[in-house]
Amino acid sequence: MQNNLRQRFFIENSPVRGDVVRLADSYQDVIKQKNYPIALQKLLGEMLVSAGLLISTLKIDGRLSIQLQNNQTLDDNTTSLKWAMAECDSNGHIRGLADWQGDWQHLTTANDAFSMLGKAGEGVLFINIQPENPLNQNTEGYQGIVERVADNLADCLTHYQQQSVQIPTIINLACDGEQAGGILVQLLPHNKDEQEQIDNDLFPRLRMLTNTLKADELTTLEANEILYRLYHEEDVIAPEAVKLAFGCTCSEEKSHTAIFQLGKNQALQLVEEQGGQIGLDCGFCGKVYHFDKNSIEKIFH
Repeated sequence: MQNNLRQRFFIENSPVRGDVVRLADSYQDVIKQKNYPIALQKLLGEMLVSAGLLISTLKIDGRLSIQLQNNQTLDDNTTSLKWAMAECDSNGHIRGLADWQGDWQHLTTANDAFSMLGKAGEGVLFINIQPENPLNQNTEGYQGIVERVADNLADCLTHYQQQSVQIPTIINLACDGEQAGGILVQLLPHNKDEQEQIDNDLFPRLRMLTNTLKADELTTLEANEILYRLYHEEDVIAPEAVKLAFGCTCSEEKSHTAIFQLGKNQALQLVEEQGGQIGLDCGFCGKVYHFDKNSIEKIFH
């Protein structure tokens, strides 16, 4: 089964485009890095799918991340989501990470996990876009603040696309803890001759059809079957799908940078305290980069 991919589609002779994302093994590679509560596993799945869907709407080489941040002062007894992030780059590499505290045993859904940011109006949702920088030139990224209109990621992202980007958008997301899936449909700018038929007929019809999709269909059906079930009466064009896979951007060079920012004296002191060697571990993939006194001396040489 093809289930780690993004399938783009178009409705022929219309300004409608969309994507279906399906994640299975790639999603499991992300959530196995930590012992996440089931609700947070599902929220991370929805966030990974969202990153995969949204980067497809951009014409950039780079990466897009979705971040949730708790902005409340937390004590040790508070059950809460501290932060979460999911990222997809233009090469189809996904990764994600989150931190939480408290007893989550009674929480079972992605919406439950989302609500752990606090009451309505609390917690912050960001979309970050960072173009690649192949020639070490200054490339400015972009950060958009997504209004938290509900304890539902799809609703918040749909609202953002329609209000901030001003593109009518439909987003449906689902994750069952084993697999994750989602669909995005957008109505791109079009001319006045098309407006009445599209705005009053085509897009409302597509919205109604898309909203009939059940969560278990999003997580278990292949992308082409989803498109056929929803839009078999439309002229759907589906180019070749893009493969998605777990991928991490950590490196020895980035670890050197972290050591350099720590400072030579403090790094050497940590080495001595740790018995001659320290390790910097990547939370995304679990890889550990080891440094002893000699390797730290070389960084500052």
